Amino acid sequence: MTANSGEQSSSAGPLKADSAKNSTHGCLLRTSRIDTPATFQPDYNDQLTRATNLTMSALRFMKTLRAGLLEPEVFHLNPAKSDTDTFKRLIRLVPPALAWYGAYMVNAYPLDMSQYFRLFNSTRLPQPGRDELFTDEKEKHLLVLRNGNFYVFDVLDKDGNILKAAEVHAHLKYVLSDSSPTPEFPLAYLATENRDTWAGLRQELLNNGNKETLGKVDSAVFCLCLDDFPITDLVHLSHTMLHGDGINRWFDKSFSLIVAKDGNAAINFEHSWGDGVAVLRVFNEMFKDSTQTPAITPQAQPTPVDSSRAVQKLHFRLNETLKAGIAKAKEKFDSSMQTLTIDSVQFHRGGKEFLKKHKLSPDAVAQLSFQMAFLRQYGQTVATYESCSTAAFRHGRTETVRPASVFTKKCSEAFVREPSKNSTDQLKEMIAQCSKYHGQLTREAAMGQGFDRHLFALRYLAAAEGHKLPELYQDPAYGQINHNILSTSTLASPAVNIGGFAPVVPDGFGVGYRIHEDWIGCNVSSYPARNVREFLQCVNKSLGDIFDVLEGKPVRS
Repeated sequence: MTANSGEQSSSAGPLKADSAKNSTHGCLLRTSRIDTPATFQPDYNDQLTRATNLTMSALRFMKTLRAGLLEPEVFHLNPAKSDTDTFKRLIRLVPPALAWYGAYMVNAYPLDMSQYFRLFNSTRLPQPGRDELFTDEKEKHLLVLRNGNFYVFDVLDKDGNILKAAEVHAHLKYVLSDSSPTPEFPLAYLATENRDTWAGLRQELLNNGNKETLGKVDSAVFCLCLDDFPITDLVHLSHTMLHGDGINRWFDKSFSLIVAKDGNAAINFEHSWGDGVAVLRVFNEMFKDSTQTPAITPQAQPTPVDSSRAVQKLHFRLNETLKAGIAKAKEKFDSSMQTLTIDSVQFHRGGKEFLKKHKLSPDAVAQLSFQMAFLRQYGQTVATYESCSTAAFRHGRTETVRPASVFTKKCSEAFVREPSKNSTDQLKEMIAQCSKYHGQLTREAAMGQGFDRHLFALRYLAAAEGHKLPELYQDPAYGQINHNILSTSTLASPAVNIGGFAPVVPDGFGVGYRIHEDWIGCNVSSYPARNVREFLQCVNKSLGDIFDVLEGKPVRS
């Protein structure tokens, strides 16, 4: 996992992040993502074996990152020239101050990696009004959750070296053998609360003698969640990895690795510290390392160590205020989760390969199908959000691509409302226009030429300095375009089986999608205001209509 070095940042103290103070469940419902790898070696999917291997691979990644040996993230415009072993060998010989220019000459653009240090030993701390990001790279312990119980043990020795895999194996086996019941008042519910409410309860925890214990949770390398049940299907997988039952997750950690009883694994990550580029990188490296060079085999035996001394079970002192707070958080969590629906669809007539043959952007076609689907289901088009990374810039985060345009509206209405009024060639031309314009919007967003983040920053600064907001921000149109009924996101990786997140507004859809070489998959969530199953049927119909037209067939009624 080591290659040529890339630029990393070190912690210079806590940074500030806005709290989701009006969001009932903060990070859980608004910003969590699930990404579950396919399983290739069934013998390695024993829960203990897979948890050990994934943990060891995560630690290897962390050590490589902190040693400055992690291969940089690079966007290759001409991978045939730049994404080769020959180029990598040559660029190592170039002085660091000139290496960027060498990459630029072959259209390879290094991406910002300043978020990466927040992957490990990091937590989002609830604070009144605005949360705080906390990182402590000195700590050496792992946080493990099972049945709502919290455990910690060191995974690095006093010199910062990774413990032997057999020792980690032994400690995890000890945790899995612990028969402790679920606590009467599971602390994990507090991390699902409104952020300001949680901030007050955290202060109560600190005042009640839990400072050291909470410190171990906050500073742990990462959180490993071991569930005691297998996954039954994709819907169960999505619900389990996105939110679970609220007992066996700590949603404030930068990321949590979740391993089910049958070895299904996922990453659930808190979003304020960073974006999908960093999380997908660690996810890909963990999956690749744990499957290609696993630290232990299914036949491996744990080292005979005294895990009862090495593993510490954390105990929290709870007073009546805290118990009442946990009970209220559980009630709100359960009520909200009962209203969240998740379902998925797979379209198998074609994917990236077919669309590229027709000189179309696969992402543009997927987004067009969502516009058509919503129009077919609800008779209108609505504000739509698609995230685009701006990691080409220093400290870049994201910009918004606005997939709903005059072109997608015209094309959607032609397909849905009057398909017989346009010839196949005319419909093809409309699809091509949508693709071309979507590509333009994506390029502009990636190059910092979008408008959303700029306008948001101006509004935030005006409010922070007590200025009256300009009329633009009070216009109903501005409010409407920021009420994103269709919130969409995609990740492309052979390690990802499915991904998803909750809607960002009560009457919205959360649309996770992935475009494979020969099929397209969507994993969609909603609250009761919307019908997920019907929307997915409309997406499937829309993709079928688009593919019919591209094959020269008329749109079927």
